Amino acid sequence: MNFVFPISGVETALWLPPLIAFAISFFTSMAGVSGAFLLLPFQMSVLGFVSPSVTPTNLVFNITAIPSGVYRYLRERRLVWPLTAAVVAGTLPGVVIGGFIRLEFLSDPAPFKAFVGFVLLYIGLCLLQDVVRARRAAQPAGVASATQAQDWSAETISFTWRTLDFRFRGEVYRCSTPSIAAFSFLVGMVGGAYGIGGGAIVAPVFVTLYRLPVHAVAGATLMGTFTTSVVGVLFFQAVAPYYSAGGVAVGPDWLLGALFGVGGLAGMYLGACTQRFVPSVWLKLMLGLIVVSVAVRYVGGYLLG
Repeated sequence: MNFVFPISGVETALWLPPLIAFAISFFTSMAGVSGAFLLLPFQMSVLGFVSPSVTPTNLVFNITAIPSGVYRYLRERRLVWPLTAAVVAGTLPGVVIGGFIRLEFLSDPAPFKAFVGFVLLYIGLCLLQDVVRARRAAQPAGVASATQAQDWSAETISFTWRTLDFRFRGEVYRCSTPSIAAFSFLVGMVGGAYGIGGGAIVAPVFVTLYRLPVHAVAGATLMGTFTTSVVGVLFFQAVAPYYSAGGVAVGPDWLLGALFGVGGLAGMYLGACTQRFVPSVWLKLMLGLIVVSVAVRYVGGYLLG
């Protein structure tokens, strides 16, 4: 028997949102991505949820689901706190601006789908490009085995307003703090409009542009996504009375978002537990193919429609 959600108007079985969210977040959380960027197309195309309310509903999923994955990375000491701080500092103001962009310029479902498609296409191409460039030996780097006794914890060496240095599995990585914060600000605007918090864009860039290990940045990007999602939901809830006069739903559908979040909660925890046993190249290839296929569908449908 289907249930009708009063805010979104979505009619579906109560077991479907948690199941879909679990399947998506189990795989995506391994790469430091919540899975919200794939849940949005599902809500729009399958459930027919195309009002602006779909954006904060997606963020509710992040708030509910992400803590389990972050807890697991924190427990394994793979959460790089300075990297998390730089991401949050940039994305927080950006997500508010992105919320205004969504409401003022992207309220029509057709251009919003095209916008979603271009964002997904960028993410997917970044992942696939890194797969092509990868050089793997017989035993891929980043895979746990009985013969590997290296420590999987991340250690911060130094953190200033200029640079961040940390050690992971015997290698030292350095990145520019202002560069990360500035890029995160732009990502926050896109993520705020899209309803993903920005982590789905930041994670591939950390791996491809900054050459940081996916197994080390996953916790930081998930934590950053969680923080910005909280701000995004509060923003949409606060402005809902001003935009809902015309009968358009702007505030989040809390029940639908929570159901997605319950499935994501379990999926992210298991994904975080499994991540270090999966080669990063396979994670990128899997995500890249899925994302590009969805992006081509949305962009192609808009341009040909």
